[in-house]
Amino acid sequence: MTTTTHLPAAVLFDMDGTLIDSEHLWLAAEINVMNDLGATWTSADQTHCLGGPLERVAAYMAERSGSDRAIAQIGEALLNSIEHQMRTSPLSWRPGAAQLLGSCLADSIPRVLVTASWARLVDALSDRIAQEFGGDPFTSVVAGDHVRNSKPHPEPYVMAAARVGSDPKHCLAIEDSPTGVRSAIAAGCKVIAVPHLAPVDGLVSSAPHAAVVTSLEGWSVQALWELVG
Repeated sequence: MTTTTHLPAAVLFDMDGTLIDSEHLWLAAEINVMNDLGATWTSADQTHCLGGPLERVAAYMAERSGSDRAIAQIGEALLNSIEHQMRTSPLSWRPGAAQLLGSCLADSIPRVLVTASWARLVDALSDRIAQEFGGDPFTSVVAGDHVRNSKPHPEPYVMAAARVGSDPKHCLAIEDSPTGVRSAIAAGCKVIAVPHLAPVDGLVSSAPHAAVVTSLEGWSVQALWELVG
């Protein structure tokens, strides 16, 4: 698959905080788990763990709480809590995200969801996302438990590009967190950063094909691609 000068070969979307406004759901789930561990959880803790992966968040929770509970058990509790939040809370898109995803679909640009969240959390949202688009809008999904090395390692974005038969340098990655931005840049993608809870300017300023936008509202795929070209 090749790219044209005005469109990427594929658009690779992060999920939490980029497409879906789910960080408040993660915060609620994290607070629930930490309360069960006899400790507290703050927005600063959430920002520190932004972008996952699950194993890193669970290990941080164990350290912060001083709990002797196994990290795998803490991770399972967190998965159960966030899955409940995602299945029972209203679906909330980040500004402009649904429209950009829809325009990729209309223009037949391959679309890959690249998330550090595990596949069961993607499944928790997929039915409601599909309802809005009249079917699954993603060409493929790379979840946190699909890879050996999750973000910030480049493997998720390298795998995503391969799933659609492309080279990462011909793909546009859209991310909100420092962890995700590092992953996409390391993979060789062109990157649009839409910061949500944590700044990414320092990472983007040192990358030749990356840019920061405050929102996806009003942006076309072509304009974003040209911005990082």
